[in-house]
Amino acid sequence: MVKLNKIYTRTGDDGSTGLVGGDRVSKASARVGCYGSVDEANAAIGLVIVEASRTRATGPVSRSIARELRVIQNDLFDLGADLATAGEVENALRVVAAQVERLEGLIDAFNAPLETLTSFVLPGGTPLAAAMHLARTIVRRAEREAVALADQEQVNPGAIRYLNRLSDLLFVLGRVANAGRDEMWVPGASR
Repeated sequence: MVKLNKIYTRTGDDGSTGLVGGDRVSKASARVGCYGSVDEANAAIGLVIVEASRTRATGPVSRSIARELRVIQNDLFDLGADLATAGEVENALRVVAAQVERLEGLIDAFNAPLETLTSFVLPGGTPLAAAMHLARTIVRRAEREAVALADQEQVNPGAIRYLNRLSDLLFVLGRVANAGRDEMWVPGASR
């Protein structure tokens, strides 16, 4: 259980931070950068939720998206704790297969009514879709950072799978938010 009575501790004033398990590392370490990007993605998803709550165009779909993304925000805290755990720590919180499978189910459900793509989608469209695409790119960066970290240190493979599926889900939700009016990439259109 997390208990925060005091917001500042001064323990990080030397440029270090504590990992789950007690080890201290530089705030510039790859591990800290990776879970920092997950935190950034979570904040971007918070903005998506705000926009989904304001969007009337897709009505119940927007409410459903907001509800699902709130669950995902909790998952992202699990993911951050997972990435903040270097090595084996007893009772460490890890992303599990069921969380990844849940994302896959959401992708399948939201993607089913969409038209098949014939080109790449230009990020944008409605404000909600644009916010989704921004969150998606932040998640993709976090995924790249997790893969790079896994090349150097132990990382739960489930964490990487979760990030991969989450970026896919945000892409699909961006298409849903555009309600079939995606603007497509036209190769060489401005030549």
